[in-house]
Formats: sequence, structure tokens, C-alpha cells
Amino acid sequence: MSAKNSPKSAVTLHDLTFAWPDGSVALAGVNGTFTTGRTGLIGRNGAGKSTLLRLIAGELHPGAGHVDVTGEVGYLPQTLTLRHGTTVADLLGIQSTLDALHAIESGAVDEHHFDAVGDDWDIESRADEALHQIGFSAADLGRRVTEVSGGEAMLIAITGLRLRRTAVTLLDEPTNNLDRSTRAQLTQFVDQWPGTLVVVSHDLELLEHMEHTAELYGGALTTFGGPYSAWKEHQERDQSAAVQAARSAQQTLRAEKRQRVEAETKLARRERTARKTARDGGIPKILAGNRASRAQVSAGALRGTLDDKVQVAQALVDAADARVRDDEHIHLTLPDPDVPRGRDLAELRDGDRTLVIRGPERVALAGGNGTGKSTLLHHLVQGTEPVPGRPHGRLLTERVGFLPQRLDGLDEQADAIGNVQAVAPALSAGTIRNQLARLLLRGDSTGRPVSTLSGGERFRVALARLLLAEPPAQLLILDEPTNNLDITSVEQLAEALDAYRGALLVVSHDAAFLGRIGVTTVVELDGHGHMHQRPS
Repeated sequence: MSAKNSPKSAVTLHDLTFAWPDGSVALAGVNGTFTTGRTGLIGRNGAGKSTLLRLIAGELHPGAGHVDVTGEVGYLPQTLTLRHGTTVADLLGIQSTLDALHAIESGAVDEHHFDAVGDDWDIESRADEALHQIGFSAADLGRRVTEVSGGEAMLIAITGLRLRRTAVTLLDEPTNNLDRSTRAQLTQFVDQWPGTLVVVSHDLELLEHMEHTAELYGGALTTFGGPYSAWKEHQERDQSAAVQAARSAQQTLRAEKRQRVEAETKLARRERTARKTARDGGIPKILAGNRASRAQVSAGALRGTLDDKVQVAQALVDAADARVRDDEHIHLTLPDPDVPRGRDLAELRDGDRTLVIRGPERVALAGGNGTGKSTLLHHLVQGTEPVPGRPHGRLLTERVGFLPQRLDGLDEQADAIGNVQAVAPALSAGTIRNQLARLLLRGDSTGRPVSTLSGGERFRVALARLLLAEPPAQLLILDEPTNNLDITSVEQLAEALDAYRGALLVVSHDAAFLGRIGVTTVVELDGHGHMHQRPS
């Protein structure tokens, strides 16, 4: 591509460094650019993706380095802060503009009203047009957002960013809590988004609509021209070549070390022969001394040459190893929950039917935002009163594990080992430590209070409690388990659940994840309190 047609840099990072008040470093000396167009930003949990977006948006300030941004920035965080009095207009970000516009229409002539309106005299009609695309209208501008679902609130906020028409827009996990239909609407918006769009997401379908893929890995930002699947294919080829290069470098190093040992053996043999000859008087002393001196010089030169070759080979090994990523996989030995195929584990009911989860069945609970999926799960697990007119049910086994969205069932002051021992008291600390290591939780992170762990580490503790409980759970109930997980963690969770031999009841809008864990049945809730069963 010629320079004339190359995309322009909209965001440039210069040696960007940021540390939290406790001294922990989130980003260190990061350089890179985000060009115009759509970029998917990926990376492990804890890599600093959300922190980077907040630095670009100006919500945080770097300890060193700086960010150059072309134009105004619009930013949508992972979690919307929705106060009780927040209106749809507030969520759109146009309430102050509307207030100023209405004041002018009422005869106010204060200059600050005109400044607030700026060029947005048609904001109400544009808002009405944009809201119609997501099932709302200008008549809803004064409506409280507590009256809409979390997914609808997210879509309204994204619509607000479209209305603002900022040069750079940052979205942090925008598909969390969105059902399939609202995800489809978001995807349409993304395809038509003007300017620069940077999206942090683990949603593989959304990432396929990106023009570029950027990754935060090992403290560095790298950018690839293409969607996630193309980046993944490139990454796998690169890693295959890196592994082969590392093996070749190791073979060369072993060969150079072997030659070094063989050379030392030969030199030692020569020195012994020379000393014996001199001792036996086979040659004059002066001649023997000259020969010994020349031999020492020659041996020293040979050793130097061989040492240099070993050092060069070691440097090649280090360089090759640095290219090989340390992405690991979960390898967990799970106890058998012993679920007979004819064992009834739970019932789900509406006014017309009863659906039974039987044996090691894998069931997904689907439906639009606001249809009561999470409410039904909490009713099942906590035994709360059913919501009138909504599906309800009951558990038919006491051996149930529950993974809520917020991971709020952990003992914050206990460490990871203590949290697992609380549900598996017969397991020794050493056994638990080994199992946690297989869940990629190692070192001092297993002995620190859970309150000090990262989100990804907390997730692994919650997963260990779920999968290692004694007696083993016969039914696992998971509420949006992939929310806020990076792509690698989602894959690891799928691997762990694939090894589980009990039943699953899962709420998730991630179709790829549901496919990986072998869901066989989908129970869909509609907006009228009815359930509809269909194969996956």
C-alpha cells in the first residue's frame, strides 16, 4: 500500500507508563498507534487494556510518556454508572444540550445556553432518529434508565456516542450483557462507524468486523492489518516458526558445548603427554619450555574461540526463546460427580410445561435482555420466591455449584488455598496448590488475600471452588461466565468445563463458547413468561 493511501494515525502512544497508587505498574514504556478505521484491542486479563483506554480518554494521567490524539474522544467504560435519577437523555450524553435548547426556546438569551447548544440545534430530531433504530424514540428521552434492561442501557449509551460524532471512539467490552438481537444491532453500528473506533472485546464475532487487530502482550502493543481470525492464523504460523527456531538454536548450543568439552579433553591429554615427555627427559628443557609456552597460547586461543561460539549460540537461544509465547492451557484432574443418565437434577417450569435437566445434560438458557434469565438462576440457587408470570423451578439435587456474574461468593480475606479448602476440607494444602497451578494460579498469588488478586486470578479461584468442591457438584449453574474474560481465559474455561462430567445450566450470549462446551439443548425465555425448547 502506498503512503498516499495508508490510514492516518489517530492515536499515538509515546513511552506510555502508568502505575497505580500502591506502586503496581499497569503499563511501562508502551509505544504504538491506532489508525483511522476499526481496531479490535485484545490481550490477557491484567494486560492493561482498560487502563490504556482510560489513559487515551483522559480519565487517567500517565506517570511518564504521553498520548497524542487527533480530535475529540468518546469513551464507553465496561460498567455503566446508572444512578437512580439517570435519564435516557443523560445516557445519550445530550441532557445539558437539551436543557439549553429548551431554555432558548423559552426565551432565554444567556450566552452560555448558546455555547452549550453549539452546532447541535437539531439534536432532538437526530436523537429521535437514532433511538428509533434501537426501538426507542424522542418520547423516551426523559425516561429513567432503571426502567430498561442493562443491555438496552448499553445500546443507548453507544447510540449517544454515535450522536456525538467524536473523531475517536473507545468501547470497552460493549457486548457484555447484550442479547443476540442487540449484539446484531451493535455490529451494524460498528460496520458503519465513522472516524476511529477502538474496541476492547473477547467477542469473536464482533472482532471479525474489525479492520485491524492490536494486542497488548508482554508490555508491548503490536498491530496487525486484519480481523481476529487473520491475526490468529498469522500468530499460529509465527509461533510454529518460533518454536522450530528455538529447537534449532538449542541443538546448535548443545553442539557448541559438546565441541568445547571435546576440545578441553584433547588439550588436557596433550598437556599430560607434554609433561610426561619433559619429566622423562626426552627433549632439552629449554625446548620443552618453548613448546609448553606455545601450547598454552594455542590452547588459550582455542578456548577463547570456542567460548565465543558458545556465547553466540546462547544469545541465539535467548532470542529464539523470547519469540515463543508462554500461553498455557488448563490441565485439571476433576473428581467424577457420578451423574447417572436417568438422574433428574432440576426442573424448569412456566405456566404450560415442565422441562427437566436429566443426567449429564448441557443446557443453555437463552432469551432477550430483560426476560428474566439471571432472576431464574438466582431463584433456583437461593430458593427465593418465583417472580409472578415468569418461569420458575426447583433443584432436585443438593450438589450444585453456582458461578455468578460478579464472583461475589469468595472470602476476601482468605487466600486462594483457604477459599478452596472451605468447600473441599479433605484436600491438603499441597494438593490444592497443585490443582491451582493447573488452573494457572501459581507462586505467591496462592497465598495472598483474594481481595488483592486481579480479576483473572479471582476468576480462577472461583472456578477452582466450583470444580474441586467435595462432594463434586452434579450440576453447575453459570451466569454469563465469559463476561470480562479475555479470549485465552474463555478458551481455558471451555477446556475445564469440557473435562467436567456433570450437568451444566448456562446463561451466555457467546454462541462460540456454548459450542465449545458441548451444549445440547437451548431453553429460550420470551417476554411473556414462556419457555421454548430447541436443540442447540
